[in-house]
Amino acid sequence: MNITSTPEQAPADGVLEAVRQGRTAELPGLLKLPDRAQRRRLLVGLKELRGELRAQGWDGRQQRDLMNPALVVAGAGCHTGAAAAAAWIGARDMRRWQQLPLGILLDVLADRDPAWLGDLAHRLAARAATAEQDYPLISELVRIARCPMPTTDGCVEGWAMALGTSRAPLARALRSDPHVAALVPCLFETAEPVRSLGWRCDPDDPHQWPAVLTGLAADGIVDRAVLLDGCTARLLRGGKHQQLKPYQAVWQALRPTEEEERERAADWIALTADAPSPVAGYAQQTLARLAAAGHLAPRLLAEMSAAVLFRPEKKLVRAQLVLIGKELRRDPATAPELLPVLGEAFAHTDTDIQERALKLAALHLTGDPALRAELAEQARSLSPAHRTRAVELLGQDAAAPAEDTEPYQELLPPPPMAVPLAPAPGTIAETVELVAAVINSRTTTVEEFERALDGLVRHAHRDRSALAAALRPALAGQWWLDPARSRWYTGDLPGLAHVAAAVLDAQPTGEEPEALGSWRSDCHHTAFAVARHARLAEAARHIRIRPLPFLLATPTEQTGTLDPRVLAERLAAYERLREQPAPVDFAQALLRVRRDTAVAPAAAALGTPEGDRLAAWLGAAGEPAGLTRRTAPAVPYAYGETPAHLVLDTAERPTVLGEFPDAFRELAQARKAADRCWDGGQDADALLIAAMPEDRETLAAWWLPEVTACAVHEGRGGLSALPGLAAAGGPAGPALHLAVATGLGARHADDRLRAVDALLTLAAREELDAGRLGGDLGELLNLGTVKPNRLADSLRTAAATGACATTWAVLAPVLPVLLTGRADPKGAGDLLATAADCVEQSGASSPEPAGLAETATRPGRSRLVTQAKRLREALRRNAPAPANG
Repeated sequence: MNITSTPEQAPADGVLEAVRQGRTAELPGLLKLPDRAQRRRLLVGLKELRGELRAQGWDGRQQRDLMNPALVVAGAGCHTGAAAAAAWIGARDMRRWQQLPLGILLDVLADRDPAWLGDLAHRLAARAATAEQDYPLISELVRIARCPMPTTDGCVEGWAMALGTSRAPLARALRSDPHVAALVPCLFETAEPVRSLGWRCDPDDPHQWPAVLTGLAADGIVDRAVLLDGCTARLLRGGKHQQLKPYQAVWQALRPTEEEERERAADWIALTADAPSPVAGYAQQTLARLAAAGHLAPRLLAEMSAAVLFRPEKKLVRAQLVLIGKELRRDPATAPELLPVLGEAFAHTDTDIQERALKLAALHLTGDPALRAELAEQARSLSPAHRTRAVELLGQDAAAPAEDTEPYQELLPPPPMAVPLAPAPGTIAETVELVAAVINSRTTTVEEFERALDGLVRHAHRDRSALAAALRPALAGQWWLDPARSRWYTGDLPGLAHVAAAVLDAQPTGEEPEALGSWRSDCHHTAFAVARHARLAEAARHIRIRPLPFLLATPTEQTGTLDPRVLAERLAAYERLREQPAPVDFAQALLRVRRDTAVAPAAAALGTPEGDRLAAWLGAAGEPAGLTRRTAPAVPYAYGETPAHLVLDTAERPTVLGEFPDAFRELAQARKAADRCWDGGQDADALLIAAMPEDRETLAAWWLPEVTACAVHEGRGGLSALPGLAAAGGPAGPALHLAVATGLGARHADDRLRAVDALLTLAAREELDAGRLGGDLGELLNLGTVKPNRLADSLRTAAATGACATTWAVLAPVLPVLLTGRADPKGAGDLLATAADCVEQSGASSPEPAGLAETATRPGRSRLVTQAKRLREALRRNAPAPANG
């Protein structure tokens, strides 16, 4: 039967067909519908078509890309309300990464009233997600409607982007823009900094934003005061230096007069206190010019100085002390106001700055007893190296109070406590909720994964049908359960989904790919992934054939460790149930079990092969792999040279190779130290540690190349596993200490913090061998793997937590390497300063490191020599008095 369209339906059918075929250019002619009723009927069909596209999965992406531009144009032409039209045009599901067909869209809207078009422009500008992308359309609508340009953040961002990417020079594009006067002030008012300003912000380039905006101000197109106030306000709002850089550049390009700078002195003082270092430094220079011209009152200079001297940046603090000294020489009468702020410098962590401040006080000290008393009170914060001079200058009130003479107490973080793993979910509903959360989440913890897996196994054994009935709706959105997409399911699902598919009896429908042959990676993550998948596949296979009552390898602690007594009890329960342990599950249990030889007799008394294997594993059979330490030579590469560095090769584990399933062979093979691994990640690292939680030496050896890359290749994130390794079980031997030593010299501060965490964890657990760690650091410094300035930052952080004695114990064997070398490496003075801080605060008494006396007696006032003298004096002060007789 032939069905013909009615006259009212024919135009709509033509539009829908054009949309389906992506014939966007034909739509302006097809959409000349005579009345609103036809538009409403067509809109119903367009919405249905949009719903069909949204329901398509990944396979329909090409069809969506073809139809979406036409769908946007057709819907815009059918909507009669500006709000609905804006919502349709701005909908993200029809946009993806495509630009709007601007010319065609304007043709479709050409018959609308100008007021309606202006309303549409403002509504599009108010859509934060798409306003920047839609700026070309908004601009054209504003031009046609002759309405004011919207000033929303997205619109301003799009306007600046369009100008910055225009073929015309920026100056010409801005001068010809009709909205320049309205939008330029908005550049300083957006919630986030305007991105395109930062791309072209050289204040000396006449073709970039700062110079062009300055030219607009000079010609009266933009108010100069608006630019100056906008820059100041934006800088005061704060942010990272890269975000503030363009606004500082505009200020510099404007070249403010002395009067303009003086009007905003209070703002610059605020910037010296809180702004990023480069901005604070520029503000400091501005205020220094005002002070030199006599335009900064002593009260304001004192306020500024108190803020700057509190900052940790030594460059800023030194410059401020110079500024205070100049002002005191210019006008000695300002001493009562300026000298008291030196107390902030007395408490600075850098003793060189303390010394400068003390000298400045000595030069300009007056006879005012109140001023002397105030400075004496503040001088108690000085290092012991300067305390004697302070007492000579200010009297006994500058001496340390009695409470400061109490015995030193080392402050270490509490050692990590073993956190028990929660039991498996007790009900099917709890199990389903946890399993769905793990499968649907991008990240998962060891506890969540292990409890979900154990829950699946236990409830599949008790009532698989009930478990499947509850699990299916919870996983309904999974692609491998969708008949339209299940053809991609060929039998190997990742993670817990593999076991869930077995519970649901979801069979692969896709064709197995052709075998690619065996492939072996030197990455330990790949070797672990093989063993982990074998465990999941074994659990899934048992669920389909004969479900296990529970898993042997489920850890008892959140770190992944398994109590040997609990494992022995589980084996006994298997024996009572006449169950045969699954080989992969039992092998994983052995790798997790805490090696407590006291449990071996109870394991052997089980009288089963698995009990005997557990007893042997708790003894010599479970010994970690042997390690071979060697020095890898320097290797040239495209951008330089990798310095020589230490690596660790691991020997094979005969018991694992001979008795464990094949899936564990790669974990047990002898392994030469490889290059950095790229397959890790925080979750993968935690799961790997949980697979071998009692063998952190082997894990540390495998991770060492990744840690080394963070020191020699400017890598980042390679130390994410180090705190977890320090908190794991097993011996803390040479591999872990070498990994910590290398991590202390990492390029990035966040990585160095992880190494400091690991160091303090080992110290808190009384597992730190400070001599071994210091020896490793000395060797790494000699090789160039670790740089002294980075190591100084790490150890300064460790000492700042209250672990001064621990830090000195690590530093003591390192200093001879620095002090007896041929050259003074960068950062050696900082290391000596940290050592002196630790000795002064902890009262440590030990022999002087080799080379210290020679360095301390060198001529000159370099930081290395100054801090060597300070350390030598501190060690001599702390040395025990010689015995009488």
